[in-house]
Amino acid sequence: MPPFAIKPLEDAPEIRSALCALLIETVASGGSVSFMHPLSRGDADAFWQDSLGAAARGERIVLGAFDGSELIGTVTLLLKLPPNQPHRAEIAKMMTRVAHRHRGAATALLRAAEQLAIDRGRTLLVLDTAVDDGAAPLYEKQGFQLSGIIPDYALKPHGGLTGTMIYWKRIGVGAAA
Repeated sequence: MPPFAIKPLEDAPEIRSALCALLIETVASGGSVSFMHPLSRGDADAFWQDSLGAAARGERIVLGAFDGSELIGTVTLLLKLPPNQPHRAEIAKMMTRVAHRHRGAATALLRAAEQLAIDRGRTLLVLDTAVDDGAAPLYEKQGFQLSGIIPDYALKPHGGLTGTMIYWKRIGVGAAA
């Protein structure tokens, strides 16, 4: 596995452009990340503008994985949760460029997100992934536990329903509990 530079992303034209290309490619290749194919550049840009704005307010952290200067992957750590959930964070929008999949970028992103959650005193991570073509093997390899499956949860990008798998993982203090 080549080393990837993992760093928090800020709203800059070149970053947002690379994120848009990644999101559009992910949706086109069947990735279930809340959007339908074809995804317009304008809709992708609006999503990333909102997401990076939330990051600037400290509500989330958007991480990028870089192979040299090329953005090849991203994951979002959601931090702004209801008042009764200050102990947890959520993993969202895990995406890797098709040409860079199965090379360790997603694992590096997930580990970095987990460490950032621990650094912020979080003790529980949750996430969901599609039953069809989701990243369940990646999450299970990283110690996430399957809570269950909700059938027919969302439309796949090219149509048809897929279920979602709900995962959790204790982290930081008390992680072994």
